[in-house]
Amino acid sequence: MTKTTSPDTVRWLTSDQQHAWRNYLEASQLLMAQLDKELRETHQLAIGEYELLVRLSEQPEHSMRMARLAAEVAISRSRLTHIVSRMESRGLLARSTTCGDGRGVLCTMTDAGYRLLEDAAPSHVTSVREHFIDRTDDAHLDACGEAMEGIVTHLRHVRRIDRE
Repeated sequence: MTKTTSPDTVRWLTSDQQHAWRNYLEASQLLMAQLDKELRETHQLAIGEYELLVRLSEQPEHSMRMARLAAEVAISRSRLTHIVSRMESRGLLARSTTCGDGRGVLCTMTDAGYRLLEDAAPSHVTSVREHFIDRTDDAHLDACGEAMEGIVTHLRHVRRIDRE
């Protein structure tokens, strides 16, 4: 849903909006880089790999179709395939065809993947708390959560439209 807009019809950001936008960009990039660095140093696990393990841990039998997993973590199917291949070679994940239609591919967290998640979760949560949660008060955190939920809902809708 990309539109070409002429400069005279753009709703330009106010100074406050520009400030908020740039702070959001810098904070999110710095936060993800720091969380990734800490997970890699302590558990040899990238932040994206950790997120896959978390998503799978929340599913029955720790399994999910690859297409759904890609949609949930908001990455392309080809990017997911690359990450899963790397994790599969480390014994953290396994792939199989789905029973129902034989076309889909099921991604399953192995026991080794679950153990790594259990080992990494306490230090990761501590990092999230140190670098994000404890940097603001509850009211601002609630407002941030509500704002991000609205943005996620909007962008998931846009992505669905673009795929149709």
